[in-house]
Amino acid sequence: MSATHALIPASPAVMERKREWLARLAGERGASANTVEAYERDLRQFLVFLAADLGRPAELGDLADITPQRLRGFLAGRRREGAGSRSLGRGLAGLRSFLRHLEREGLASSAGANALRAPKAERGLPRPLARADALAVASEAGAMAAEPWIAARDVAVLTLLYGCGLRISEALSMPGDSFADPKARSMRVLGKGGKERLVPLLPAVLQACADYRRLCPFVLSADEPFFRGARGGPLRAQIVQRAMVRLRGLLGLPDSATPHALRHSFATHLLAAGGDLRAIQDLLGHASLSTTQTYTAVDAARLMNVYETAHPRARRREGSTRTG
Repeated sequence: MSATHALIPASPAVMERKREWLARLAGERGASANTVEAYERDLRQFLVFLAADLGRPAELGDLADITPQRLRGFLAGRRREGAGSRSLGRGLAGLRSFLRHLEREGLASSAGANALRAPKAERGLPRPLARADALAVASEAGAMAAEPWIAARDVAVLTLLYGCGLRISEALSMPGDSFADPKARSMRVLGKGGKERLVPLLPAVLQACADYRRLCPFVLSADEPFFRGARGGPLRAQIVQRAMVRLRGLLGLPDSATPHALRHSFATHLLAAGGDLRAIQDLLGHASLSTTQTYTAVDAARLMNVYETAHPRARRREGSTRTG
């Protein structure tokens, strides 16, 4: 394939349909910016693959009836480049969406993509923080903030994630009148799929959020978000994630110490203390108990590590044959 073809993997007509599809995803479908960016990248990679396979830029006619074999070739190439099953599954989902977009205009068939089974994603175990580390993250969250109210905000967000097991999106979407009642002992949280659940409020959570509410320079009304950015707009997840990166450096924590790891820590620490699995499922807002059950494997791995570290037989020097 020529250098020109390498730079232009598809015809102007294909690229125009691609722009329409991405705009529809962001507009009508309400896809997040991250999802749109990932789908755009996946489709671009497929068009580069297709152009290399054809020896020329891809035309709309080339997309009219994409076969499962051609898609398998693309996925196999991505696998050789190091892409995991989760990335490959997302890429296939994006291609299906684009082909359905063309299908609605009578320009292609999505049958080949629909017939292909997505790679099964390997599900790794959650990676919670140790109790001491989770508490340190919550207490030290505001250590490097420029202003007292921002320090209080960061402490409140991370205390809420660990104290209530919230997803970061759930915490950042809470309305401004949250925690207005200092005597409240629970609150309703709107989770995935619009499913509402009731979570208890620990004194530490109430105190952290009350401190933030008192210091926040913006009016926290019901029609605005509770957590605000430095200029008064909604606090973005990326800001919380960046604060967590600074905390990892301050506290010497691994890269797995993310805001979402605090939710994992909440569940794992409850389970280790004897918490009921179904109660934890309700607190986390999991639709399926099998999702919550992954934490039992985490706790089993922790217990095995304790055993191997502390039990005299487990720590026996290699080569010893004494069985006593």
